[in-house]
Amino acid sequence: MTVSPLGRDIDRVDGRAKATGTARYSADYPAANLAHAYLVTSTIARGTISAMDTTAAQNAPGVIRVYSPFNKLGLRPVPGAGENYAPLEDTQIRFRGQIIAMVVAERLEQARDAARLVHTTYDEQTPRLSLADEPRVPATGPPGVPAPSATVLAPGVPSIEAALAASDVVVEASFHQPMQHPAAMELHSVLAEWNSDQTQLILYSGAQLPHTSAMVAAGRLGVAPTAVRLIAPYVGGGFGSRVFPWYDAALAAAAARQLNRPVKLVLSREQVFTVVGHRSAVNQTIKLGASRDGVLNAVSHVSDAAVPFVGYRWMQPAVDVSAVLYKTPNVAFDQRHVMLDVPPACAMRAPNEAPGAFALETAMDELAVATGLDPVELRLRNYATTVPGTDRRWSSKHLDDCYRIGAQRFGWSARRARPGSRVDGQWLVGMGMASAIYPGGRRPEPIQARVQLRDDGTALVSSATADTGTGATTLLAITGAHGLGIPLRRVRSEAGDTALPQGAPSVGSTAAASTVPAVEAAVEGAVAALIQEAVSNPLSPWHGANSEELTYEKGQLRGRGQSMPFGRLLTTIDRRNVEATATAQPGPEAGEYKFHSFGAHFCEVRVNRYTGEPRITRFTTVVDAGRIVNAQAARSQLVGGVIFGIGHALLEDDPLELDTGRVAAGNMADYMVPVNADIPAIDVHFLDRPDPVINSLGARGLGELGTVGSAAAVGNAIFNATGKRIRSLPITLDKLL
Repeated sequence: MTVSPLGRDIDRVDGRAKATGTARYSADYPAANLAHAYLVTSTIARGTISAMDTTAAQNAPGVIRVYSPFNKLGLRPVPGAGENYAPLEDTQIRFRGQIIAMVVAERLEQARDAARLVHTTYDEQTPRLSLADEPRVPATGPPGVPAPSATVLAPGVPSIEAALAASDVVVEASFHQPMQHPAAMELHSVLAEWNSDQTQLILYSGAQLPHTSAMVAAGRLGVAPTAVRLIAPYVGGGFGSRVFPWYDAALAAAAARQLNRPVKLVLSREQVFTVVGHRSAVNQTIKLGASRDGVLNAVSHVSDAAVPFVGYRWMQPAVDVSAVLYKTPNVAFDQRHVMLDVPPACAMRAPNEAPGAFALETAMDELAVATGLDPVELRLRNYATTVPGTDRRWSSKHLDDCYRIGAQRFGWSARRARPGSRVDGQWLVGMGMASAIYPGGRRPEPIQARVQLRDDGTALVSSATADTGTGATTLLAITGAHGLGIPLRRVRSEAGDTALPQGAPSVGSTAAASTVPAVEAAVEGAVAALIQEAVSNPLSPWHGANSEELTYEKGQLRGRGQSMPFGRLLTTIDRRNVEATATAQPGPEAGEYKFHSFGAHFCEVRVNRYTGEPRITRFTTVVDAGRIVNAQAARSQLVGGVIFGIGHALLEDDPLELDTGRVAAGNMADYMVPVNADIPAIDVHFLDRPDPVINSLGARGLGELGTVGSAAAVGNAIFNATGKRIRSLPITLDKLL
């Protein structure tokens, strides 16, 4: 009997390759006659290059070429694809750490050493660097998203200020979150190799959207999109930093074209912190108005996000959290941008929702204190059964059960409401909780997958989705095995190559929900092709039968009183394989429902009463994300997201030097992230209730959900332990002493 792998704890199908080192990441690919490139970056934040002396670098051992604004590569900016300029095409300096030259040499060490010999003279200008002091402008966003600023008021209410004034209890609090970096384990790297007549380019480069990255690279190089193939079956983390390609790919490809030989470029860790984008610093102010029994009457959320002149990812922390989480008749969102001379910004795991939820969920905890309510009860009293301000329903929502089950699993009833009242020796012990919400729907564009049935009784599932360590390759195999009704060991999967059918981007927690329907449709198509071969091929025992007489079940074709495994049938009819490529995209339900995943975080901390050191001792997260495809991978994603939130709460900060524009913690020695000793066992529980609307399996996205609200749960627990409310992240020892 074949047991479906769906919903079980399934090991990664590529786990052995990764664990044994046979998995090739972008920098691991070899090439004949390979040259190596190394970048030179600016040491000022704003100004122009008045002169650049590359003579010593060009004459250094092994150096092939030095590219600069005075020896250009001819790159072109692509509108809407990240940065709004092309490096080495002019002498303007837009931020400290900008690419200003590239050395290509026979060996990496030679290129790196020669890069240090490039001498640059600048005409420096005063950079605009202060989030607090520079002018604010109305926030902008991509087409098709809600207005960045909006006000919705109940009938007869003249303004949000009037709604707040009419409330029995008002909480007002301001929050700051600093610049943060999605510093993935794999360095950003690329190997660019053209064919002999330079009409086709292969890029080995990590990407979260392989087809989009190939298209953007083509635009920057001035070639047709069909001329570029991107290969990235293994990607060592993305977290938003590989949504669009940075200019390393185009620079390496342009140099490879000029030199007529392959070029490899690997950023140093320090260069990743400026050449690759970051999550912008953001200041937020929340005002909550409620009745004495804690029912919300008004929510006001104002945010000021630092965004680079050079190009940025839109920041909308207010509308993406406060607009959807709690029921209230009056809401107002004012989202503004502060334009600065800083490195480019990008999406970073739960890009808007993580900072937005820290502000909102901390303010909700303050409202619980002000009204004397338990924080869980407060959230239940403000539970939204439809999207606030509309009659639009969620496809499925069980957040209330996340609260109740999470509280029970965690032991929330032992929490003491009075801060600082639980002491264990030199440790103050506290508990905190917070809500989580994140979109979990499908991509609007068509998503493709291919299923091939083979004569050895195996199947191959293919889609050019990206596996950034999330388990997408395993998801393909699980979905294929489930649909075909065969053991997982008989299914192979492949991803991360633009030569494959265009798959779901690994972005916005949409990959799983979008990929599943495409694979299921491809399974149906492959089975239909198999049946067609069975009735039309003269060598088939069913030759001449009506296709409606045949059925497929669990790897077997049945009809007319006989059955045969598909592999044996293909061998019998002398066919190596049959296959089908299918396309899936949302239908009218996409406009009728909102698709979110939900969760509840519960955290226990201990704070040393003498040193101020915070230690997290317990953490429970309960999640409503529809049906779970791979319980092991999903749990890993949620644990990773919570760890992300713990890092945001306690450690992550890259201060910007306001006189130089230097990111002061732009390396992995100074930029602090959690390590094993910082993290307790994290209890993750799934409701595992299929979403009846999103797709046939009922599976929603969850990858970024764990990051939303987890930092607030930590901060709220620290308040419960110490009585100190820290609204500026990270919560460091000096703020607690």
